[in-house]
Amino acid sequence: MYIGLLHLHNTLRWFILLIALVALLKYFMGWFSRQNWKKPDNTLSLVFTVLMDIQLLTGLVLYFFVSPITKAAFQDFGAAMKNADLRFYAVEHLLMMLIAVALVHVGRVRAKKAANSRAKFGNSLVFFGIAYVVILAAIPWDRVF
Repeated sequence: MYIGLLHLHNTLRWFILLIALVALLKYFMGWFSRQNWKKPDNTLSLVFTVLMDIQLLTGLVLYFFVSPITKAAFQDFGAAMKNADLRFYAVEHLLMMLIAVALVHVGRVRAKKAANSRAKFGNSLVFFGIAYVVILAAIPWDRVF
């Protein structure tokens, strides 16, 4: 079960990074060229948000129930804080990803409530952009390949 969830979590990461990059480019072009916010723009935002939510759920299952890394960290949390790898998975990765998910949700809501297309693109661009940077910082790159 652990390996399957870990593979799902790792695979979803690449879809999220790709969809986020496409969204950021699309929203930048929409904002810069003053395009109208259309249904595909909203759908792209929704897909990104849903993928982030699925990723969060798989990550939480890994974190709380099946990961041997977090189980080891919870055995002696004080010692885990002194170990960079355990601290990363026990605290840093989780915290940064929760922040990224929150930023994506805030960006989506602010875009939906914005009064005009330029504000919709701008809100999405800012919040999704910050979330993208946080996601990139929170990925355990030493375990990617």
